[in-house]
Amino acid sequence: MDRSAEFRRWKAQCLSKADLSRKGSVDEDVVELVQLLNGREQFFTTSSCAGRIILLDRGINGSEVQKQNCCWLLVTHKPCVKDDVIVALKKANGDAILKFEPLVLHVQCRQLQDAQILHSVAIDSGFRNSGITVGKRGKTMLAVRSTHGLEVPLTHKGKLMVTEEYINFLIKIANQKMEENKKRIERFYNCLQHALEKETISMTSYPKEKIKEKNNSSYTHKKKRNPEKACGKYITEENNKELENDDHDDPGISVTIFPEDY
Repeated sequence: MDRSAEFRRWKAQCLSKADLSRKGSVDEDVVELVQLLNGREQFFTTSSCAGRIILLDRGINGSEVQKQNCCWLLVTHKPCVKDDVIVALKKANGDAILKFEPLVLHVQCRQLQDAQILHSVAIDSGFRNSGITVGKRGKTMLAVRSTHGLEVPLTHKGKLMVTEEYINFLIKIANQKMEENKKRIERFYNCLQHALEKETISMTSYPKEKIKEKNNSSYTHKKKRNPEKACGKYITEENNKELENDDHDDPGISVTIFPEDY
């Protein structure tokens, strides 16, 4: 079986099953993005989370925040309110942790060049912890991730260690991060549309050899790109400033390809 046929088989199998995330379905804020990716022959999504605020209780003997071994006291993909957190904290028996987790999206790509295009879009949209993994069986995966998360301990052995005023302060920060995360998702969607349209035009205008050479050279040698150029009209001056202010998230833009067993 050739690579293209095998990729189509993988895609059909994956899309016939539930999303691999804990929820098992696609969150409302990324439905359009997931549909856009799955509607292209060179991509399909395997799991996604639009971003969430969660309260975890890792238990009395817990030493690390490992979600699979924790009790989920609260989870929401929308802005949170203090009263919900206070009520949930009453159920904590160990060390409760308040977390905000930004978008996580896993996309399998047909070729490395396809992953490179998608990675560039993710970086330019503010998801600067994104990376590509190439497996021994030829599976090329892109993980879209950001670094603007939040993780704060609130209780120890069931005892509340902070004031309600501080909890309210943390919730405001988490909600702000949730709003910024939503803006980045919208930027990602708009930039992806623009990039795919541009790629379609290139495919019809240039020989395949020229396209491959252009993709490899432009991606490998440039560490920084102007987001406004990369995403065209979809990056406004205000959004461009927001991206510049986020430079502390990641001091440089690079791609590491990790070989991994699949």
